[in-house]
Amino acid sequence: MNTIVREEDLVFAAPLVSNGYTLDMGKDRLGRLVPVPEDERDDRAAWQTRLAEQGYLYFKNFFDPTMINAFRSYYFNSLAESGLLEPVSDPVEGLAGAGPVDQQKIREILFNEIVKGKEYDALCTSPELVAFFEKFFGGPVFLHKRKIIRHVRPGGGQATGAHYDLVYLREGTDQLLTAWIPLGDCKIEDGALIYLEGSHKIIRETDKNSTQKIQAEWLTKDLPALADKFDTRWLVADYRAGDLVIHNSYMVHASVDNTNKAGRLRLSTDIRYQLAEAPIDRRWQNHWHDRDGL
Repeated sequence: MNTIVREEDLVFAAPLVSNGYTLDMGKDRLGRLVPVPEDERDDRAAWQTRLAEQGYLYFKNFFDPTMINAFRSYYFNSLAESGLLEPVSDPVEGLAGAGPVDQQKIREILFNEIVKGKEYDALCTSPELVAFFEKFFGGPVFLHKRKIIRHVRPGGGQATGAHYDLVYLREGTDQLLTAWIPLGDCKIEDGALIYLEGSHKIIRETDKNSTQKIQAEWLTKDLPALADKFDTRWLVADYRAGDLVIHNSYMVHASVDNTNKAGRLRLSTDIRYQLAEAPIDRRWQNHWHDRDGL
């Protein structure tokens, strides 16, 4: 499997920063995600081989971008009264307003309307997504009800620290997959998701010999130190509306700060599918809320 990244692909207008830590931009510490090639788009055996080797599957143009952008517009239109958006701007652009934001109003709309709404459910259970997981797993699948959707404003300190998903899903199978969906175009400077190359193999082995307390404390914001510790690279991508990334429960991932100069908000969702017959973590069978303790 060819994962070579050309040096010219690694040139950025500014250093990548995550929660105050500047990533090492050298070719031994930074690379790009490798998309699933066209000749493997419908090849189940190739998906499974690639996922085992890489820990992720990066599909370009998996969804109809019109559907994704329609949801983005719906989301930001729903929150417009909170002051989140620049007045009279296009909701699809998702430009952050400069004035005060009513965070309580955002919470009310997000958790009572959007998360529980038919629009979000339709996105998460889209026929093409369900068909992919049924084909990958080889049987009926189960979608965890706790589905997370986030917007991230430009500015530092809001990036996701490095972690792997199994830490939070101990009471079910480890054979679950996360679908991370950028809801609109999401360049690396917009605060995109990044992956630690080969980390799923290291974590799978060390996880067997760790206590749950140690695992729960594993989250770190110092991404450069983690790459040094594992002697590997952070893998990045400029995502487009319609793209999809699948990763397994051991793959370490994080995000960088949103530094978009136009004020564009990052919007994304992460949801989890597994075989319906496999053990299910029942704690994840309520709608997501940022105070649910998980």
